[in-house]
Amino acid sequence: MANNLLKEQALEYHASGRPGKIEVVTTKSAKSQRDLSLAYSPGVAAPCREIANNVEDVYKYTAKGNLVAVISNGTAVLGLGDIGPEAGKPVMEGKGVLFKIFADIDVFDIEIAEKDPEKFVQIVKALEPTFGGINLEDIKAPECFYIEKHLKEQLNIPVMHDDQHGTAIISAAALINALEIQDKKIEEVKFVVSGAGAAAMACIQMYLSLGAKVENVTMFDVDGVLHKGRDLDPLRGQFAIDDASMTLSKAFETADVFLGLSAGNIVSKEMIKSMPANPIVFAMANPDPEISYEAATEVRPDIIMATGRTDYPNQVNNVLGFPYIFRGALDVRASAINEEMKRAAAMALAELAKTPVPDIVTMAYDQKNLVFGKNYILPKPVDPRLLSTVAPAVAKAAIASGVAKSPIYDWDAYVIELNKRLGIDNQLIRVIGSKARKNPKRIVFTEADNLKILKAATISYEEGICYPILLGRIDKIKSLAEEAGLDISEFPIIDPLSDEMEETRLEYGMEYFKKRQRKGFNKYESVKLMRDRNHFSAMMVEKGDADSMISGLTKRYASAIKPALTIIGTEEGVKRIAGMYIVITKKGPLFMADTTINLDPTAEELAEITLLVAKEIKSFNITPKIAMISHSNFGSTDSPEARKMSKAAALVKEKNPELIIDGEMQAWLPFDQEVLKENYDFSSLVGEEVNTLIFPNLTAGNAAYNLLNKVGDADLIGPILVGMKKPVHVLQLGSDVRSIINTANIAVLDAQFKCGQNTLNESIQASPYWTKLKAKVHH
Repeated sequence: MANNLLKEQALEYHASGRPGKIEVVTTKSAKSQRDLSLAYSPGVAAPCREIANNVEDVYKYTAKGNLVAVISNGTAVLGLGDIGPEAGKPVMEGKGVLFKIFADIDVFDIEIAEKDPEKFVQIVKALEPTFGGINLEDIKAPECFYIEKHLKEQLNIPVMHDDQHGTAIISAAALINALEIQDKKIEEVKFVVSGAGAAAMACIQMYLSLGAKVENVTMFDVDGVLHKGRDLDPLRGQFAIDDASMTLSKAFETADVFLGLSAGNIVSKEMIKSMPANPIVFAMANPDPEISYEAATEVRPDIIMATGRTDYPNQVNNVLGFPYIFRGALDVRASAINEEMKRAAAMALAELAKTPVPDIVTMAYDQKNLVFGKNYILPKPVDPRLLSTVAPAVAKAAIASGVAKSPIYDWDAYVIELNKRLGIDNQLIRVIGSKARKNPKRIVFTEADNLKILKAATISYEEGICYPILLGRIDKIKSLAEEAGLDISEFPIIDPLSDEMEETRLEYGMEYFKKRQRKGFNKYESVKLMRDRNHFSAMMVEKGDADSMISGLTKRYASAIKPALTIIGTEEGVKRIAGMYIVITKKGPLFMADTTINLDPTAEELAEITLLVAKEIKSFNITPKIAMISHSNFGSTDSPEARKMSKAAALVKEKNPELIIDGEMQAWLPFDQEVLKENYDFSSLVGEEVNTLIFPNLTAGNAAYNLLNKVGDADLIGPILVGMKKPVHVLQLGSDVRSIINTANIAVLDAQFKCGQNTLNESIQASPYWTKLKAKVHH
């Protein structure tokens, strides 16, 4: 059922809206007749003539310098094999997505219906005028070797077959660090290699370039050891040994390093146990490694192990390499990606793993001490420093090796430019998801008899984000799930109106009565209120029978939040809660408040809201840099609203002098540093990347985030309630499935912060009511 759900999600993802995952977006204005006359005829003739006179000007006047072709014939697609160019197109589009989100490189995916390697080479060669680089993808061996070799010889732009060299570069970085930790020298260690395909051959060739010796390599393929009695091509033949009887098991006895790029579960514990002291094992078959991480580490506590999987330490992930390698190559207009550039990338990755890890990375992996050692020999894919570390290293190697046509002279400026391309903190969504999965929590989905909620709950569970508890009519929920093909058999389903919940309603009602007996409520009214799902779910959170609640999809915001306020209440010392949205922009996350709760707060209330928002932002390991928004710039208009925002900023500075905050100011001003510095050089926001906007009233905040969402097409996370004593999150009316899943992630992080870091099972066991509840509810 889970596989069916994943298939359904994947198909819906690729087909919904505009089919596929990529589109062409204009980078120049094309609105007026003048614009069109410049973009095309007659204006376009001018750059055409310039390029005709000097072909290198193509990089000045066209997109060539930031454009990579992802090219395949579909003969070796992922784990699917030879499925053809059309069937491989979704993968190539996906590769284009990775290029864009990690390195801001534009991609055209090109699927070629040609298996003849020479014809393939000629087709790709003819495309050279269009592209700044060529990424070959999913082409089967041995044709891929021929194709890459001849294209590199014939083209004057970078060419790389990522299936070969991506894994080679990343695993080389891992090997450099593993050898250092295990105190071994690369020229002395012995290698046993399982697999002799494109990736394995590229890996071992890379190791040889780092100093490994051919005579220390024993390689196996599906037909056994590579020996001199076999008919082998020249590339494989160099690793042929004399002993045709050599077995994989026997080779392990003298191997310091095992490299696996073959098939799952072909290596036994006994083989690992037989290796010399301080072994290094790279078991990279997917989805199942040659030996599991648990099995290998069980028998050898002195091992350093890497796999291709995300759920174990030391993942060898190609995304650590290819986006940044091409970024560096494009930025110096390299004519090739040579061995020096690949080694530079490997060395840069190895060195990065030795440096202190940013808070945003430790937050993502829920590890306070993520430091260089046996379980951390490679940077994590969410590390925001990868772009500004690997790309410059590759660019420098291109210049030093003589293949760069446009050298960089100001490296500090180049690093700043790289960080501005994507926003240094723009890994936030991925970080939030990673951290949520490290310690999932129990979430009550209050409106579970809604298909969008059911889908979001099921997906959240399948992704390991949370353990859902479904509230609503049991028959309706089961019927909806069955019609949609959703497996909800693992989830407790609770109908607060059912007879089975009578005892629970009484228990919850009496608890409510204790809280509200001097605020106009009697016992009968208190128990009756527990028939309402929002009151019931809020009481579940209050009593510790759930870790968080999500509501509001089908109700007005105020109706959904009021029960939580009366039952759970605010944090100690907090008089007023607030609503915050995270807007994901190209420059990084933008935090906006108050967007959902307070109609027209006073200066004092705005100061409290700002401090709450700053605290929440810090929980994401991001430093808040706050602009107080108005129609006025530093007193340019003497209106009550402008004075309010100025006073609020002063109050915040008084209560927390360390916060970076200023205002009042118009919303555009903090994002135009040139104007800010020229006209208001006294501002504490000069030179700062502002990431937080506080609005004077609900109308302004609500309008701003909705415009960014619907007109600016920005991604939103939220609304996030700040100031509640326990985790409560209220959806925007009509939220889509993706937004609900985002809210579930936030709800889990909120619960981790407010309810402690205990695991799911421990948190369930810690609640005496959980066992009783499980016995009562329907499954």
